[in-house]
Amino acid sequence: MEQCMQHEQQMPVNNNLDTLFQTYGDMVYRLALVRTRSVADAEDVVQEVFLRCLKSAPSFLSAEHQKAWLLKVTINCSKSLLGSAFRRHSVPEDAMGELSTEDEMHDSTVTDAVKALPEKYRTAIHLYYYEDYSVKEIASVMRTTESTVKSWLHRARGMLKETLGGEFDV
Repeated sequence: MEQCMQHEQQMPVNNNLDTLFQTYGDMVYRLALVRTRSVADAEDVVQEVFLRCLKSAPSFLSAEHQKAWLLKVTINCSKSLLGSAFRRHSVPEDAMGELSTEDEMHDSTVTDAVKALPEKYRTAIHLYYYEDYSVKEIASVMRTTESTVKSWLHRARGMLKETLGGEFDV
């Protein structure tokens, strides 16, 4: 029995920063963009996320662990940036930039509706629909319960349905 458990342990994944950036850079950028609503801020968050990865040199046991760590750090960096004293005392940037280059976010009407959601709903919708995370995985990344994530998704869908006027199925 113990031998089976030892064989089930996953081998460490590649922790090379270049490989991590190539694999997850777009995902980190999209989440940062959804959370910050600013191209410049999203780029800053991406740099900070991978700088933290370089500094802390975490040891990942699986690709899922790697992805979850990067998503959580992206959420934390976005939150730190949005809560900074400089940010609170500066004029917000109006334009979000071009999302139309992303295949997953090609419809500007839906994208605009998602951008208008409160941050927690926006993040949950992004992780669920754009990153294909399960409710359980979102709860883990956002450090909340599954029922809270389900509630956020339900409320966000309702807001999107109201905003879009039933034009799109959410």
